[in-house]
Amino acid sequence: MSAHRWLMVGLGLVAASAQASTTVVGVVSLDGDPRYAPRRVERAYPGHPMSRAAEGLRLGLADSEYELRTNGLAVDIKRVSVNDAADLPRALQELKAAKVGHVVADLPAPLLSALVQQAPAALGPNVVYNTALDDDALRGAQCARHLLHTYPSRAMLSDALVQYLVAQRWTNALALNGPEPADALQSQALARAAKRFGLKLIEQKPFKLSGDPRERDLGNVRLLTAQRNADVVVVNDAHGEFARTVPYATNVPRPVAGAAGLSALAWHTQFERFGAPQLTRRFWRQSTQPMVGQDWAAWIAGRAIAAALLAQPKGTPADHLKALRSGSITLDGFKGKQLSFRSWDGQLRQPVCLTHPRGVVTMAPMEGVLHPTEPMDTLGMEAKESPCQQRL
Repeated sequence: MSAHRWLMVGLGLVAASAQASTTVVGVVSLDGDPRYAPRRVERAYPGHPMSRAAEGLRLGLADSEYELRTNGLAVDIKRVSVNDAADLPRALQELKAAKVGHVVADLPAPLLSALVQQAPAALGPNVVYNTALDDDALRGAQCARHLLHTYPSRAMLSDALVQYLVAQRWTNALALNGPEPADALQSQALARAAKRFGLKLIEQKPFKLSGDPRERDLGNVRLLTAQRNADVVVVNDAHGEFARTVPYATNVPRPVAGAAGLSALAWHTQFERFGAPQLTRRFWRQSTQPMVGQDWAAWIAGRAIAAALLAQPKGTPADHLKALRSGSITLDGFKGKQLSFRSWDGQLRQPVCLTHPRGVVTMAPMEGVLHPTEPMDTLGMEAKESPCQQRL
């Protein structure tokens, strides 16, 4: 192409940018969010967020900027923060004033649920993206038509892990379960996946990290892992503090999975296929942080928003929501498959990484796990079993 032609193309892009129709995407976060406490971020436990959602969203929109600009579109980000649930109405009013219709929720589960409930009255038709929480309840009893999930559910992560264990013929498992409510939810998800794919939980033992001498045995890894008939030890520890002490410390030499050892994650910074290293490097250059699952989920939310705008440039948020949930829009998430949202619960179908701290072992769904329509639907709740039926 001649220099003159390049100049004309460049001038055309500038003109398109000057006349661009701008969409504003909101990001709502919590001041003092315990998920981003310095000690927790420094530990970098598997499955825990490290960067705020705005970082991944910003990169996702930047990766779509050329297509948006050439179609006369632009996207800005409006960031608001809240102190607590009582502060949500004020934040929603700020978003309304900015004409926000797409909202990325960087919030703990109770606040996310409150945001989802209040957003329609405050903003009108809107789309809320969950980019960090794996709570199955948000895809079930607490689901909503305008709530989409780009982060995999707890059921998806458990299904992925169990598929791999069964494929390895590690079919007898010892489960170590923590005392927190989130640990109990992980334990329930593991039990569901075990029943679904044929893993036997031959014993389940509680653990507890405590300074009380009477409870010392509950934190003793060697005592807890004396079961000799287990092929693998699975740790259900949402906080990750106990789980990090288990690998290479079991009474009987056994692989460790779950919250430590072999973990099911949405993304891993050492994933090396399908262009993933380039995405990881771009995120690092932007934020100086490794890209983890929550960052990928915020990035793909940005890509989903851009794809919806490109599909329907003059569409409303309600139009975009319908297109996304109908499956007519597919996304390239650098995971080797075209990704789409499930119509019944708003969950993004996606492969899941089976990982150890330094790399990715493989991807689920595992080869040979069959499904009548879509193998990725072997991960998580299928339509017939989901309490959520928010089809459009």
